[in-house]
Amino acid sequence: MDVGSFIRLFSLAAIWGAAFLFTRIGAPALGPVILIEARVGLAALFLAAVALLMRRRLNVATNWKHYLILGGLNGALPFLLFAFAAQTLSASVLSVMNATAPIWGAAIGAVWARRQPDMRTLFGLLLGISGVAMVVGVDYAVTLHGAMLAIAAALLAPLSYGIATHYAKSAPVVDGFSNAHGSMWAASLMLLPALPFAGTAGNHGIGLVLAVLSLGIVCTGIAFLLYFRLVRDIGPTGALTVTFLIPAFGILWGHVFLGEPVSAGMIAGSGIIILGTVLVAGFNPAAIVRRLLRNGT
Repeated sequence: MDVGSFIRLFSLAAIWGAAFLFTRIGAPALGPVILIEARVGLAALFLAAVALLMRRRLNVATNWKHYLILGGLNGALPFLLFAFAAQTLSASVLSVMNATAPIWGAAIGAVWARRQPDMRTLFGLLLGISGVAMVVGVDYAVTLHGAMLAIAAALLAPLSYGIATHYAKSAPVVDGFSNAHGSMWAASLMLLPALPFAGTAGNHGIGLVLAVLSLGIVCTGIAFLLYFRLVRDIGPTGALTVTFLIPAFGILWGHVFLGEPVSAGMIAGSGIIILGTVLVAGFNPAAIVRRLLRNGT
């Protein structure tokens, strides 16, 4: 991997890890619906500006159903579930929960194909479940009212990502940038009807404004551009290694900016989840490293 790709990979992990920090800041004050409408709306506007500069068309008449499905499964629903959970759970826990998406994807694939998972996959699933239990168990928030519902939402969000991954395998062939651009507009439209029923609470200061702007423009719009550049430069398998780095940054940002405690149980549980993800998703770390080195300069 060349230096540029290395920097982009870690920058993307840092940005997506920060998304949980900003969600944790914004959700209690604005509520999940308003926060996520702002997130996807700002991302859609940013990507529209990029598309205008690049002269890229969406072909809405042809792909509108595809954008709606992707916008729901890969945008509006998981973002909303994480925002709901962020009213109770820490940014650290949310970032770790996000790492279970490949585990959910593999489980859905086994059910969809009606095949029994092999021993490697089953062991990975058990590790993932054990890691989640460990991470959740050491978080003080589990003692708060509504914690179980928040935990369920934080687990359903990566499940939605897993469903979106399998949908993409049979979806119309659309380039990555258009998928991101179109899905963000679709997610924005989906959430609009819920806005009149959404309420806000808390302090709406400059810190909250900056958090929302960062969540929409940086953690969604710019992050998509970084991800697609990585896919082009080091391939989809190499780009997916960002999944293993996000929890580290999510825990770091939560500790530095929100004072969230970092315990041995949190770190151990995160490691177990990542190991389970590697096994379930069939990642071969050595093969990935060799491929990245071959693609390097």
